[in-house]
Amino acid sequence: MITETCDNVQGGDMVTALLEHDHLVDASRLFCATTERKCSVPEESGSQSNVQTCVYVFQREYAIVDPARVKIVGTDEATTCVGIVIRNSISGMTSCAHLDSPDVVDIGLSQMLSLVSDSDDEAILDVHLVGAFDDSAQGNDDDGSEQYSEMDGYSFPLCIKIVEKLDESKLKFQIQNFQVLKNNTRWDSEGNAYPIFHGLLVETSSGSVVPASFDRSTRCPDEILRRIRLGASFENPRLAGRLLDTYETQADRFVIKPFSWSMRQVHIASVMRHRSDLEILLTTSTSPTAEVPDFVDNQKRVWEYLIQHPDWKEAFPSKAPRVFKRTGGTSWEMSSE
Repeated sequence: MITETCDNVQGGDMVTALLEHDHLVDASRLFCATTERKCSVPEESGSQSNVQTCVYVFQREYAIVDPARVKIVGTDEATTCVGIVIRNSISGMTSCAHLDSPDVVDIGLSQMLSLVSDSDDEAILDVHLVGAFDDSAQGNDDDGSEQYSEMDGYSFPLCIKIVEKLDESKLKFQIQNFQVLKNNTRWDSEGNAYPIFHGLLVETSSGSVVPASFDRSTRCPDEILRRIRLGASFENPRLAGRLLDTYETQADRFVIKPFSWSMRQVHIASVMRHRSDLEILLTTSTSPTAEVPDFVDNQKRVWEYLIQHPDWKEAFPSKAPRVFKRTGGTSWEMSSE
């Protein structure tokens, strides 16, 4: 169950109903009126003591956090992707993921719910979705109404799949924020569409969700390897349809299991690093005109690492996982365990 508005409707009609739902329209207006929270670690020494414990989620990753251990969890860099939060209103257990394709929704939502839901728990599971701006080619009709087709862009099919999967569940979901598609889109004077927000964070103790962006100091630990792992996962059939599991909830640590990258990826990196920024955007992005400012730089840093370290075993000596323990709010150190 997600909302009474969606009873007996399917797919695109369900998404359209949610976009027009009074409660969600009001929630979107409030969300848009909220100042985006910019997450960054101050450079001054000793500043870590004032930084709240945080877990950051990259594209196609998920993390389930315990509010007793983690105060903030979030994600950003979403254009046609969806940042999704599911929170148990009784226990406060909170799951956050960055969904990038309908292909990962079925298994991915099950992964997200593994420690959040309980078959005997009557708690309402609050759901927040942010991202997936309106990238449809059709856009607005002459009468100003918004019409979508399942063939339009990347965002709409992903939103359909998420909503359908929630609606099929026997669990009690309540969508609190539906900041996607037209609710998360602004247009310039020439009619070009852009996301209003690229990310979100949730304060786990209260369940408050606000728009957010993260800088490099908070997208950790092991940023570059986690970005490389995303690309490598597409070549690993064992990971098909699954979100990438990185964070261990009870231990409050990150564990990046050994993975390999191919010489094909290294070759692509060698070629792509010489391309212009525009060529990189057109080649690697689902929304070239709407990416975050550091998108191209992040791609270049990934390619540079692959070129400097063509053998994946350098990152995983003896094929051991890379384990990171927390040393501060967003600071981590690699452990030998």
